[in-house]
Amino acid sequence: VRLVPPAPAMLPGAYDFALTAWFAGLSATGSVLEKVVVVTDSDHSDRLHRLQASLSHHVRAQLPGAAGTIADAYASGNQGAIPLSDQNAMRTAGLTHLLSISGLHVSAVIGAVYFLVARLLGLWPWLALRVRLPVIAAGAGALAGIGYTLLTGSQVPTVRSCVGALLVLAALMLGREALSLRMLAVGAFFVMLFWPEALAGPSFQLSFAAVLAIISLHSAAPVRRLLGPHEPSLFGRFRREIVGLLLTGATVELSLLPIGLFHFHRAGLYGVIANVVAIPLTTFVTMPLLGLALFLDVFHLGAPVWWLTGLSIDAMLGLAHWFSSQPGAVTWLPEMGEAGFALFVAGGLWLALWRGHVRLWGFVPIVLGVAHLALLRPPDILVSGDGRHVGITGDGKNELLVLRGGKDGVESYSTDTLGEIAGRSGDLKLLDQWPGARCNDDFCTATLTRGGRDWRLLISRGKDAVPERAIAAACERVDIVIADRRLPRSCHPSWLKADRAMLDLTGGVAIDLRDRSIKTVAEGEGDHGWWKPQVRTPYVRPHPSPSFPPANAKMRPSSEEPQSAALAAHRHTAG
Repeated sequence: VRLVPPAPAMLPGAYDFALTAWFAGLSATGSVLEKVVVVTDSDHSDRLHRLQASLSHHVRAQLPGAAGTIADAYASGNQGAIPLSDQNAMRTAGLTHLLSISGLHVSAVIGAVYFLVARLLGLWPWLALRVRLPVIAAGAGALAGIGYTLLTGSQVPTVRSCVGALLVLAALMLGREALSLRMLAVGAFFVMLFWPEALAGPSFQLSFAAVLAIISLHSAAPVRRLLGPHEPSLFGRFRREIVGLLLTGATVELSLLPIGLFHFHRAGLYGVIANVVAIPLTTFVTMPLLGLALFLDVFHLGAPVWWLTGLSIDAMLGLAHWFSSQPGAVTWLPEMGEAGFALFVAGGLWLALWRGHVRLWGFVPIVLGVAHLALLRPPDILVSGDGRHVGITGDGKNELLVLRGGKDGVESYSTDTLGEIAGRSGDLKLLDQWPGARCNDDFCTATLTRGGRDWRLLISRGKDAVPERAIAAACERVDIVIADRRLPRSCHPSWLKADRAMLDLTGGVAIDLRDRSIKTVAEGEGDHGWWKPQVRTPYVRPHPSPSFPPANAKMRPSSEEPQSAALAAHRHTAG
């Protein structure tokens, strides 16, 4: 087994696995280099884990294919077998939250048990006249919710959802309003007491923002008048339910949109419509059918219900694939930044917490946030923390030039991250295929026109040794040098030398040539345990100085590309 420290964020604004691993208690990650052989079974597996594994195998046996993998995720919390194509389709359609055990699934289980217990006990008149049935039903629902949370792995989002559902049940038992800001505040306090790091994560923000949006919407006086009881007819009630469902879905999706853009740099345009269909389908069809099929399997009668369960999951997957294939199904944006995100948070909290006409002032920061999004532009150059992956954004085009393509899992993840941070959904293009670049086996040179001047780049791409004098001569002819190796002290570009020595201190960097600014991963990490630069020497950010080339400066002409001399000298020595 090869062990390495948890990887930090590849680029500023990218996913930080080192932070997640720190709070999860993981000090290293690794990969198995040999085939795993089970010598003896472990004696430490508890009954819950064995039950979870047995349930997973049973569901997959009864329902093969992609539908079986999703049913397995709902029953046991195992998401590892879901095909990647289905995961991508669900993500693009805005339905990826349906794949992880969250408040929707926990609420469906608790609600089903509450309804069944209340209805069945209501058939016993003697008990119904002497005992408060909602209290018994709420207790049964609480036990079901806790058991379901334990069975599906007790992940932090699931535990958080279970705690929120238990608070709702407690409110029902006490005769209080089930959904209120006080209930939400108690749930948030509980989560922050035990998992304070969750506050900065997307799961906490998405779940609590959704509940806050629902509570605020249905507590507003105009919505109460619109959705309140009017017509006694069945058609009138059905129409109000449909209007309420559409209005609630649209409000929730709009409230989650800025959070998705901030953390994932993407948002599904059809998520509102897709969720209006998929959430009721999952809550009222798939989950009840799955529970009924498992119950009937005790008597070997579950085959027809398993067939219906598969149809409902296939319908959800078909919906996801259809929406994800539509033009403009997903919107990509560059990194929003903390300032833009703060505008949306401030506006959303103002709308949620105030009452009356004064709450409309919350739209002011939201409008400013939208204007901030409209003015966003991606960094000109992105460099990963190891220097191996470089992305150059096109000038006014939806293209991204990358130094290396995505051939295997690691390379694909790196190029995908470059595209996300750059806000580019188009096809990636290799730098050596771009007419503005010249490459050989060791180096690439490229000239970018940004901010009214030409910027000349030298980027390392090979592993062979190159003579120091050749590298020094090449560095003299460029503004920026990027390398995944340590370059000699004699390498002096006119502005920035982003070699391995610098990147070990800064992590990944995002370079804006128009503003002549650099943003690093280290700036957002602070002095925390999950961020450990490999060298303790302080790093000073480059900044424009009197010696900085003026905007109209021209580079010294050269008869050949700077890396050509270095490569020729190296090959001559090797030969």
